[in-house]
Amino acid sequence: MFKKTHKTYNKLGALMVAGMVAGMSTSAYAGGTGTGGGGGGGNNFSSIASNITTSIQNLPGLLTALSYMFGILLGVLGVMKIKDHVENPTQTPLKDGAIRLAAGGALFALPILFEAMFNTVGTQDMDVDAAKLNKMNFNVS
Repeated sequence: MFKKTHKTYNKLGALMVAGMVAGMSTSAYAGGTGTGGGGGGGNNFSSIASNITTSIQNLPGLLTALSYMFGILLGVLGVMKIKDHVENPTQTPLKDGAIRLAAGGALFALPILFEAMFNTVGTQDMDVDAAKLNKMNFNVS
């Protein structure tokens, strides 16, 4: 009984901490770039879209690093499963190691494949810029 309530309180505590962190980060960015600190000075659709496009510029590098890391991890785990199969073939099927090796190889080759696709399609003059919203009127009669 104690373990169940203890786990529930841990989950509640984690949710509360996540909510506080989200609230603090939202209030930190709500100030805007305008004067007076009242918020909303520079927060419009154009600035938000521009911030999103500048924030995700480093995302391909992160995905490449994660792909290499998990590819190597799955490769090592695949070799270990194959070793387990050699030591005890009745307990560990060969397909477990082969699946891990194949998935690791696919993840390890993913960044190279993406680079080949970008070079084939070409990326010159394909820069994406944030959308700009000049004016918007809501007229109610």
